Amino acid sequence: MTMTTLRRGTALAALLSATLVLSACGDNSGDGTGATTVQKRTVTAGNGAVEVPAEPQRIVTIGNTTLPLIDMGGKPVGVTEVGASDLGLIPAEQKATYEAATILGSSGDQVDMEKLAALKPDVILAQMPKSEFEGIEKQLASVAPTVFWGLDVEWKALAGGLAEAGNVTGGLSGQKAEFEKKIAKIKETYGKVIADTEFVNVDRWESSDPGTFSVADFGCVEIAQGDLGMNFPKAAAGADPLGWTALPFEQIAGLSKYDVITYPVDAEGKPKAPFAPVVETNTWKALPAVNSGRALGVFCPGNNSYGPVLRYLDSLDTALATLPAK
Repeated sequence: MTMTTLRRGTALAALLSATLVLSACGDNSGDGTGATTVQKRTVTAGNGAVEVPAEPQRIVTIGNTTLPLIDMGGKPVGVTEVGASDLGLIPAEQKATYEAATILGSSGDQVDMEKLAALKPDVILAQMPKSEFEGIEKQLASVAPTVFWGLDVEWKALAGGLAEAGNVTGGLSGQKAEFEKKIAKIKETYGKVIADTEFVNVDRWESSDPGTFSVADFGCVEIAQGDLGMNFPKAAAGADPLGWTALPFEQIAGLSKYDVITYPVDAEGKPKAPFAPVVETNTWKALPAVNSGRALGVFCPGNNSYGPVLRYLDSLDTALATLPAK
């Protein structure tokens, strides 16, 4: 059940009305009448062109926009909940920024509109399923300019849009420069390995059925495929991702046709808990890649913003450095 029912109508109407009065955050030169002028910019996203303050002071993040904005140095005043497992992967200072914000609901479609209006935001940033956004779009827009992205937007495009709308382009510029530097370094260092190696990325999740694993073609491996040109199996255009198919442990032996296997580990380099049953099987232990030091544990804290991706690239760089010569 969504929390979009507007109770205590009179009080809420006053709060919504108050949010429409934007304080000056840019050019304070005025127009000769004593009123101040707010500089604005137009951001184009999934809900079209939206005019937002050029220097927003009170930003609210809904759905998947919270951690990417914080990652770039943003400090939202209101957020929807982020899971404990995701919070456990971000730096302490970013977690503190999140905890300092007002929680507005458990997810994008569970926003408490009264709490939102009381925060008097000057811009709202949202990423969630389009169908959920359409159900609350008008209410959000009545509080503040709202910029929306669907779940199909590419992560770099999302980061760029968030940086522009949230005025954190400085943080984004530094991250992009570091990303490009790391990509170039890995390509230069491991160019021959990348060109001559057939990789496979395997995974398993908490929701996986017992005794199953997946050949995963989404997540951080997309960076390895798209930006580094590494040869990992992936679904054909228009087909469902390979990672959606659960494979029985009996098919682990089929991984023997690949030169190198990558699998998920935590920040300490241990197999992630859901994947641990795979590495404990005798079939896994018998794989040629495992016996020859070509099964690489790689840490992926996330792939929806530059900060986590940079940490993934560091882990991948370290893992590739351990590969024995052919």
